[in-house]
Amino acid sequence: MKIIFVSAIIGTTIFAACKQSAKISSTESPYSKEHVGAQQPAATTKSGKSLFIDVHNLGVGKVTFADVMGAHQKDLATEGKYGVDFQKFWFDEKNGKVYCLSSAKDSNLIIQTHREAHGLLPTTIYEVTPGAESAVVDGKQFFLDVHNFGAGNVSADAVEEAHKKDLAVEKKYGVNFINYWVDEKAGTVFCLSEAPDSNAIIHTHKEAHGLLPDYVLKVSQGE
Repeated sequence: MKIIFVSAIIGTTIFAACKQSAKISSTESPYSKEHVGAQQPAATTKSGKSLFIDVHNLGVGKVTFADVMGAHQKDLATEGKYGVDFQKFWFDEKNGKVYCLSSAKDSNLIIQTHREAHGLLPTTIYEVTPGAESAVVDGKQFFLDVHNFGAGNVSADAVEEAHKKDLAVEKKYGVNFINYWVDEKAGTVFCLSEAPDSNAIIHTHKEAHGLLPDYVLKVSQGE
């Protein structure tokens, strides 16, 4: 998936793959600031709600997928009161993190839903614009890779163009990019994919556009 860049040279990026951590150096971006475009508001749903990804840091070894699913079910039982629509979540068991995708009028309603449902509050909430979703192939092994470019250094249009380049390369490495979400304000992009391993994702990004993720997480998906 192609992303934008900071102005001249993106320095050394550190990514933590699911099974290993390593340092990688990215090259100078092939784009200039003229290609970035103006910052756009996050996409809204047909109901006029915005999309959000909220992140929970629950601690290594403290929760299981069953625990997270149980909390998600409590969210679903409570969300109607606050006009929130929880859609999917991804659980990073290795690091004890949960990423929840939902739509709401504002982020405070998500916090209120979590507080009433189970009391587990997010540490960060991103307001995001989604890409065009592709079908899941086998649903066996999901990865979430995250790119942090800094506030104001990423646009939804540029991410869309980068994603197209990823799609053109992905089969070579056995990857299936399902979707992406970009928070222009924070300068953060989340990419969801199926892949044989985290290295396949990194190789795809590298060949497609050369912009590598800060980290790649192996996740379990629930909805």
